[in-house]
Amino acid sequence: MTVSRLRVLALVHRHLIPPAQIEEGADITSAPWRTEYDVISTLTSLGHEVQTLGVHDDLGEIRRASSEWKPHIAFNLLEGFDDIAIFDQNVVSHLELLKLPYTGCNPRGLLLARDKSLSKKLLAYHRIAVPEFEVFRIGRPVRRSKRLTFPLMVKSLTQEASIGISQASVVDSDDKLKERVTFIHDSIGTAAIVEQYVEGRELYVGVLGNQALQVLPVWELFFTNMPEGARRIATDRVKWSVKYQKKYGIESGPARDLTEAQAGAVQHICKRAYRALELSGYARIDLRLDAAGTVWVLEANPNPQIARGEDFAASAAKVGLSYDAVLQRIINLGLRWQPQSVA
Repeated sequence: MTVSRLRVLALVHRHLIPPAQIEEGADITSAPWRTEYDVISTLTSLGHEVQTLGVHDDLGEIRRASSEWKPHIAFNLLEGFDDIAIFDQNVVSHLELLKLPYTGCNPRGLLLARDKSLSKKLLAYHRIAVPEFEVFRIGRPVRRSKRLTFPLMVKSLTQEASIGISQASVVDSDDKLKERVTFIHDSIGTAAIVEQYVEGRELYVGVLGNQALQVLPVWELFFTNMPEGARRIATDRVKWSVKYQKKYGIESGPARDLTEAQAGAVQHICKRAYRALELSGYARIDLRLDAAGTVWVLEANPNPQIARGEDFAASAAKVGLSYDAVLQRIINLGLRWQPQSVA
């Protein structure tokens, strides 16, 4: 692949700055900085000049790096600012004020997708099927409306990456509902969103693009050896514990037994959701396919996990996009993005 050499400012969380080199053959599957290492090392191998900047709570560091080094683009790997997840949109807004191109989603898309209540309202307006839901704010009484019937799924309104999700997140009584909402309030520190639990297949679809979109193949999370009575949901351990995944036969890959028409319908819904939420760059849409064939959009995840071999990169490889090509495409989309285009 021939690319123009660019100065790329890699924005990473301060505690996730990867080592400059690792031993050949070392297994970094469980390393917290795995994504950062994969991105930075791959961009370097493509011939780009990469400077890594660890960010925590000082926007001035970004401004100084932009002014002094004059990067062509910032590769944004931040998922928050000052340990506050919803501040990710503010960092991107700052990049726009600096007139520094960046990879990934624009601030408006981050805002709309981060608030699961707001995103569901927008999707429902566009006649995209979403589960019935209700939001329970901190300090407010937990009273279930009659339109919500058990079982129900309880999760953080704004956190992603399955934070706070476990088997106990699916509740089947008002007492359990109150207990789990209180857990989200006290342990996660955010409002809780309670939505109708959809029994079905867990699907993921990656999308690349700003205006013209490329929808990647439908991916599925398989639960092949779950204990009796366990819900097939993407809990924190399902997503991040390699030991748990091996124990219960949890793996992801191309969705099985979908006709071309079914896969096309799922991809079309994802494209509509991406546009409805005004996303840009790249994202992953999470869905459920129930026994009746209805496709439910659970949430959209801008700037999803892009480590080598993970779902997004693996699904891209299925259509001939190498990991190098995916990262270069993400950079090209960032260079072409015009902030005023969402106005």
